[in-house]
Amino acid sequence: MKKVLVINGHPNDESLNAHLALQYSEGAKQAGHEVKLVHLSHLKFDPILHKGYLKIQELEPDLIQAQKDILWAEHVVFVYPMWWGTVPALLKGFLDRTFLPGFAFKYRKDNPLWDRLLKGRSGRIILTTDAPWWWNLFVNWNPSIRMMKVTVLEFCGIKPVGVTQFDSVKTRRPHEIQKYLKKTFELGQRAI
Repeated sequence: MKKVLVINGHPNDESLNAHLALQYSEGAKQAGHEVKLVHLSHLKFDPILHKGYLKIQELEPDLIQAQKDILWAEHVVFVYPMWWGTVPALLKGFLDRTFLPGFAFKYRKDNPLWDRLLKGRSGRIILTTDAPWWWNLFVNWNPSIRMMKVTVLEFCGIKPVGVTQFDSVKTRRPHEIQKYLKKTFELGQRAI
C-alpha cells in the first residue's frame, strides 16, 4: 500500500477536474492506500513569487502543510486542466511557492547540475483539454505535459511519472465523461 497525495489544481470545486481528483482518491482509499486530497482552491496563499529566488518569501501555513504532505507521499498526483498550453495560474503559483530550492531541488555550487530532493516518489498527471489529443501532441508538442512531467516533477526527482490525458472534454457526452471518471477511479485503485 502507498501513501498517495492527490492535488486538484483547478480553481473551481465543481469542475470535472475536482470530480476526477475525488474519483482517484476514492479508488485509492477503497484499495487500502492512505490518501490525502488537496484542493488548491481551499488553500490560503499568495501565488506570486515576488522576488523570484533572490529572496524566498515566508511560506503561509497552508504551504508549509503542503510541503509536509509532499514529503509524506510516496505517490503524488496532479489533476488539472490545460489552459493556454499550460497549467492554471493557481497551480503555477503553488509550484512556484512550494517547489523551492532546498526543498524540491538544490543547485550544486560552481556546477550546472543539481540534486533532486524529491527522489523516491512516483507521480501521475491527470490532464483535461478541450482540444483533441493529436492537436496537443502534433501541433502544440504537449507543452503542459512536458512542463509538469519533465521540467517540474522529474527535475525534482519524482519518477516515473504517468500521464493520463482526457481530451476534447467540451464536446464529450455524459456517458463519455463517466468513462473518464471510471478510468480515474481505477487508476486510483492501483495507485499509479
